[in-house]
Amino acid sequence: MPADTPDTIERNLGAQPLDAIMNEHELGNHDIVAACQEPLTHKAVQRGRKGRRLTIHMQRRITAALNKAVTLQGKTLEREWKVGGLFTY
Repeated sequence: MPADTPDTIERNLGAQPLDAIMNEHELGNHDIVAACQEPLTHKAVQRGRKGRRLTIHMQRRITAALNKAVTLQGKTLEREWKVGGLFTY
C-alpha cells in the first residue's frame, strides 16, 4: 500500500506550535476568527491547535489571522510568523 493513502496518513499530530503561541499572547479561537478577513471557523482554528491536519490554504489563513490578531492587541512583531513555524506537518 502506498504511503500516502488515506488509511496510512496520521491525522492527529498533537499540539502544534500555534497553540503555544496563542496561549503566550492570550489569544482565543475567537480572536483568530475575528481577525481573519477570509472565511474561517472556530472549529478550524481548534483543529489547527490540536494537530488535526489542515489544508495548506487553511494553514495560510490561520497564519495571516494570527499575525493580524497580535498586531490588533497593540503589539509589534519583529517578524511575522510563517506556516512552517506554526504547524509541524
